[in-house]
Amino acid sequence: MTRTEAPATIAEEASVVRKLSTLDRFLAVWILIAMAVGLGLGRLVPGLDDTLAKVEIGGISLPIALGLLIMMYPVLAKVRYDKLDAVTGDRKLMASSLVINWVLGPAIMFALAWIFLADLPEYRTGLIIVGLARCIAMVIIWNDLACGDREAAAVLVALNSVFQVIAFGLLGWFYLDLLPGWLGLGDGERLDISMGKIALNVVIFLGVPLLAGFLTRRIGETKMGRESYEQGFLPKIGPWALYGLLFTIVILFALQGKTITSQPLDVARIALPLLVYFAVMWFGTFALGKAIGLAYDRTATLAFTAAGNNFELAIAVAIATFGVTSGQALSGVVGPLIEVPVLVGLVYVSLAWRKKFTAAQSAS
Repeated sequence: MTRTEAPATIAEEASVVRKLSTLDRFLAVWILIAMAVGLGLGRLVPGLDDTLAKVEIGGISLPIALGLLIMMYPVLAKVRYDKLDAVTGDRKLMASSLVINWVLGPAIMFALAWIFLADLPEYRTGLIIVGLARCIAMVIIWNDLACGDREAAAVLVALNSVFQVIAFGLLGWFYLDLLPGWLGLGDGERLDISMGKIALNVVIFLGVPLLAGFLTRRIGETKMGRESYEQGFLPKIGPWALYGLLFTIVILFALQGKTITSQPLDVARIALPLLVYFAVMWFGTFALGKAIGLAYDRTATLAFTAAGNNFELAIAVAIATFGVTSGQALSGVVGPLIEVPVLVGLVYVSLAWRKKFTAAQSAS
């Protein structure tokens, strides 16, 4: 962000915050209610989890896919795709994202898993799998709520999706099979996941809403002009991002409500390293963004894309490899149980820091 662009950007962010304060001021409350409803349904309605689990294609849960698509579409329809070249030209942002997501993130989760769960190998393995699955879906909405750079978020999640297809299996072999042997930590594990299945995950959870958002903006601007599109059409579809998020949370926790509520101590053991992980990744990345001179909006985007994880892929891999009732699968389920409220809280932290961050940059 240049100095000549700063006033307009600050005004735009302030406008977004005003809109969110009306629509989403009780966001944390709605999310906690959705989590409670999902857990309650999964616990109290006999056979609901089995019924929902059967509604899938190729290992992809259709209810969760529907919720994520509804959630991501309005946000991706807001992206100004003609400005993506300004993001890809930001070498500091691109390089930082690649290193944080694909070098530091998995390594930090590996270390935390062994530090906190050395005596629980199933949970430890599941946690490492969560660390390997970088976020390509829900981070879009956290970034938007925090007034991050939408164009940067679109580019970074697309970059993560490419590396996810290429690197997930390789990193799984390295952290679950090769590295434990090198460090004398015992026998390794092997993941039962193909590049084709990972690619399908990427297409469903990023490719479809990204294409829909791109076509919506392209056709909308052509027919009604940018101003009418952004001021008239986008506010009408905007609330659906929240509806999709809440629906996804209800379905996700309904699927595993009985498992989570029947093993509270195990959930607590898994939750502790996850809390440390999210704190280290988000605050560390936010500090890095500020240190290398990124503007607030791109710093927030970098932080949220670093802290988030692709829980759907992690759960699918754990279930395919170790079974639906395995400890590895439970770790995958606990991931979003902790990630959702923590990242909602970090949205508020990010917005609280926004004014100080912008003021400091303007003074420098």
